[in-house]
Amino acid sequence: GFFLNTLALRVDLSGSPTVAELLARVKSRSLEAQQNQDIPFEQVVELVQPSRSRAHTPLLQVTLTWQNTPREELALAGLELGPVPGASAGAAKFDLSLGLSEVDGRIVGGLTYATSLFEPATMERYVTYLRRVLEGMVAGPEQRVERLALLPEEERVQVVEAWNATRAEYPAHLCVHQLFETQAERTPDAVAVVYEGEALTYSELNQRANRLAHYLAGRGVGPDVRVGLCLERSLEMVVGVLAVLKAGGAYVALDPEYPEDRLRHMLADSEPAVLLAHCVLAARFAGMHVPVVALDRDASSWATLPGTNPHHPTLGPDHLVYVIYTSGSTGRPKGVMNVHRNVVNRITGIQASWKLGAHESVLQNASLSFDVSAYEIFWPLMMGARVVMTRPEGHKDPDYLVQTIRRNGVGTASFVPSMLRIFLEHPEVESCTSLARVPCGGEALPGVLVQRFYQRLPNARLFNRYGPSEAATAVTECSRAADETRASVPIGRPMPNARVYVLDRAGEPVPPGVAGELYVGGAGVGRGYLARPELTAERFVADPFGGEPGARLYRTGDRARWLRDGRIEFLGRNDFQVKVRGFRVELEEIEARLREHPEVREAAVVAREDTPGDRRLVAYYVGVAGKVGVEALRAHLAERLPEYMVPAAYVALEGLPLTPSGKLDRDALPAPGGDAYARRSYEAPASATEGALAEIWSGVLDVERVGRWDHFFELGGHSLLAVRVISRVRQVLEVEVALSELFERPVLADFVLRLEAASRTELPPIVPADRSGRLALSFAQQRLWFLEQLGRMGSTYHVRRRLRLRGELDRLALVRALDRIVARHEALRTTFAVVQGEPEQRITP
Repeated sequence: GFFLNTLALRVDLSGSPTVAELLARVKSRSLEAQQNQDIPFEQVVELVQPSRSRAHTPLLQVTLTWQNTPREELALAGLELGPVPGASAGAAKFDLSLGLSEVDGRIVGGLTYATSLFEPATMERYVTYLRRVLEGMVAGPEQRVERLALLPEEERVQVVEAWNATRAEYPAHLCVHQLFETQAERTPDAVAVVYEGEALTYSELNQRANRLAHYLAGRGVGPDVRVGLCLERSLEMVVGVLAVLKAGGAYVALDPEYPEDRLRHMLADSEPAVLLAHCVLAARFAGMHVPVVALDRDASSWATLPGTNPHHPTLGPDHLVYVIYTSGSTGRPKGVMNVHRNVVNRITGIQASWKLGAHESVLQNASLSFDVSAYEIFWPLMMGARVVMTRPEGHKDPDYLVQTIRRNGVGTASFVPSMLRIFLEHPEVESCTSLARVPCGGEALPGVLVQRFYQRLPNARLFNRYGPSEAATAVTECSRAADETRASVPIGRPMPNARVYVLDRAGEPVPPGVAGELYVGGAGVGRGYLARPELTAERFVADPFGGEPGARLYRTGDRARWLRDGRIEFLGRNDFQVKVRGFRVELEEIEARLREHPEVREAAVVAREDTPGDRRLVAYYVGVAGKVGVEALRAHLAERLPEYMVPAAYVALEGLPLTPSGKLDRDALPAPGGDAYARRSYEAPASATEGALAEIWSGVLDVERVGRWDHFFELGGHSLLAVRVISRVRQVLEVEVALSELFERPVLADFVLRLEAASRTELPPIVPADRSGRLALSFAQQRLWFLEQLGRMGSTYHVRRRLRLRGELDRLALVRALDRIVARHEALRTTFAVVQGEPEQRITP
């Protein structure tokens, strides 16, 4: 029979032991285990009752066998016995098994491994690493085990130098706005920015920004002086951003969607010299001890100032360009500072990869408080292309996005994966034929989403990008193919002049395939956190690999590993930071604000994905005197945190579960039940429409029943789920309603009233116009005619028209045909540009 028992050992590696201390621990633990070597492994499993899985053996998956059985000859009467050479080990019984023995004074052996988990090249590397560790151990028993060199020199050079060979030239001596000014001189009449039918040329945008910049400079704005910006997406937003930079200052992004408590903290923390806002938002900052300038109300204050480019002799590429606030573990957001040099480098690297043409359009889809907005604005403006601004909340509406992309011929549009998933399900997404590239970031990109992307948009390219705000947007990029099979797509290779390292706890590079913490270095690493020197020192550390004096690395807190081909795979966080719908959230900040409620004694928050693709924040709390109303807790946080940080569910517990060491056991927190959501007294739907809508809400929110007075967002809804509701309403009820209606009427009964009103609305009949004579000018044409009478407008206004040629004609015939089309509109001066060539050259459709 089989006279061996497997002994399961747990070896303690805490306290950073030396080699000698580790050997002593292993010896002690092995001898203790051998006191129970007569107990079969199966009985141990039966007594411990671990979680069982068909994917691996219980208790342990890696084994060591030391073959020290005496090898005396075994003799039986009438038989000759001996080993069979080359006998196969058969199927691997564990994930990894190391068998060793001593032969003639040498240790020899081999590895047996599960081929479904490991490749032969990986196992060969493991053997090399084991030899390196053993060599380090015998070289000095006083060494710390975690300091033992694992990588051979050639592999260390590969992960530190070869895969970080990203050096590239870029205009490091220039500031962001100076590159825009150069482009404005080159193409003054080209359209620079478009918003809801309005447009500004490069010349107009530059002059408007210059006038405002001179005004700001007169109010004390200069190098490293901060200016708050609380603006909805609009032409004024782009003017404001450029004006702050031209004045020499740095803008502080203040999202209008943030609650007043958060905005007050950000203003107090950043201490801006002045705050630029829209008139409707300016009232929110009354009494905050900061001068407020309304761009759409106070324009007369700078309308007569010079339109020339301001000049600041002391302004350089190492001065601040912006401060963007991110979630903070202390309970308050922290301001990330970045400089001109870093942004210029990133945009230059993007252009080298994506080759944006001057004829293209880029969708500006992100809030200023999201660092993606920096390249959405600056990149096209540096390359002579157009910025197409989406309206406020438009980035959440797939109907609006499809129409905007199609109408403006947008070639580049950025998404977070959760929004990309909804965008791709739009029935008309395939009509967005102008899309050439779709950058995706903010959270892990699933491989199934990549496959869906290429099914719907086969002619576009999908880029998976990774980068923290502390390093000027993306530091790695991966262009994905349609045959992506990985569950989570790699985040790619370092961008130009970026250096990326995967390090262990001792700060040493780890081999390919081994998990470690991701560090970012090179051009792009920000200045640090505003007014937070301790946190800056903790997260921005000295760079031992860069070779440049004063170089620093940013500790991202993300876990990752190198793949064999030099790409990086993201593995998650090593702290309590999570990504929810693309937003970076520190769970500790939510917990701190939740504990501020007078009826809450303890609190914990986790991000759960009980439904695939729908990640929600769930709060767990211990009340001072029992259960607290969900509505009260939600209202408490909604006053202090932005919408994406407010948990969807609130679970009352008698006590938070703890591990044996006394720490919070997050894995033991239960899934939220129906009472964890804010519910109002149930009243059944009163009409067929209410019943149909309740069924839609129930399916989207994954709740058992919905009453007519229930609140969509209190039931766990959020902006992306609202998009799904509007889509289902269109399909099931055949009613068109704007996404904003659900935000304005989140109670089911109220929303149904809007649906019924929309279904009753009848458009007036279309009556054919009399086209026998001259047609009257439209209001827009009359306005242009009026402005023309005031002085020659030159090429200030352009009306684009795309014509399909049904036959073949020469260039002169084309010009004449176009002339005839507009002959009746004599009030408009029209110019046609035809590709240069001979007049008789044929033009095919």
